[in-house]
Amino acid sequence: MIKEFLEQLRIQRWDDHRYYHHSRINQSLHFVSALSFLLAYVWLFIDPVVSGLVGWLVSMTSRQAGHFFFEPKGYDHINQATHEHKEEIKVGYNLQRKVVLMTIWALSPLVLVLDPTLFGLFKPFASATDFMRQVAKIWLAVGAGGLLFRTVHLFFIRDIETGLVWMTKILTDPFHDLMLYRKAPLALMRGELMDPGLHLIPEHTLGFIPEHTLEEQHA
Repeated sequence: MIKEFLEQLRIQRWDDHRYYHHSRINQSLHFVSALSFLLAYVWLFIDPVVSGLVGWLVSMTSRQAGHFFFEPKGYDHINQATHEHKEEIKVGYNLQRKVVLMTIWALSPLVLVLDPTLFGLFKPFASATDFMRQVAKIWLAVGAGGLLFRTVHLFFIRDIETGLVWMTKILTDPFHDLMLYRKAPLALMRGELMDPGLHLIPEHTLGFIPEHTLEEQHA
């Protein structure tokens, strides 16, 4: 049971890396996101409000900016898959779902403007600091809600194991991304905009595909 769970976790992580992290800019932003998420995890036990602000204003924005603005949307020659196919088979939040989630996050502070008590849950804010602390609490709820919603959704459209594996992957991604993309900023500073993806192609490892051919594909 545990062995199967860990194997599914490995597969989801591997698919996420090979399908959605070709850009060195995206990888570097994921490295920044991972560092800030780890900080947010620590502050969750100190001051959850600070954790919410760091998690959304730094971690999530840098992470999703990499996907929206820098990750190529054309045909994936390494994996022989179209962008549309990858979006269709995405286990978690594809770009369309991310647009919905990020829109909810961006508009959620308006709820406090319309009702400063948030239906009686908060005391009306008396300063900008009070307002931001209440917004951060809402953002924590949005983050937890988005995680739980997709997890339960996967229970029904896939199975319970897939949902639990995905939730585990999301919660542990900062640790994994920190190790996986730690060299991306240096590669980017060397002028390498795209990951050659040599580790993704067994044929290259066996010597059947020259390295310069793959570099031409990513030029």
